[in-house]
Amino acid sequence: MQAVNGGFLRRTFGLLLAASAVVGVGSEAAARTKFDGLWSVAIVTQRGNCDRSYRYPVAIVNGIVQQAGDASVAIAGRVAGSGAVAVSVRRGDQFARGSGRLNTVGGTGQWLSPTSGCAGYWVAERRINPAYQEPFERRAYR
Repeated sequence: MQAVNGGFLRRTFGLLLAASAVVGVGSEAAARTKFDGLWSVAIVTQRGNCDRSYRYPVAIVNGIVQQAGDASVAIAGRVAGSGAVAVSVRRGDQFARGSGRLNTVGGTGQWLSPTSGCAGYWVAERRINPAYQEPFERRAYR
């Protein structure tokens, strides 16, 4: 059962990071920070009896990390102007925290779940920069 809970935490943490990159993508005006946009986040377990790894899409909007998938997961987080990231994820009685740093194309950090005893690292890659999304959409529908 703990592997299932740990897997949930990694998926939840991944959704947290992905949500902050997907929500609000669509126009140049939507990009408020250099980190806003769509990101792909790999979550890897290094300690504990949790699933080994997951990859999730994440959105950052106005520097805020938001939930973009499973509505049963509560996600809160922020990316500072320096790229420092701090997030928390909760689903039921399961909880995880993550921190790290982004640059304009990628990032890395650590995560820890005190409720499951699992911990590991995450790696993020930028997929879509909102500044390029809107012109692409206009070209696609002409």
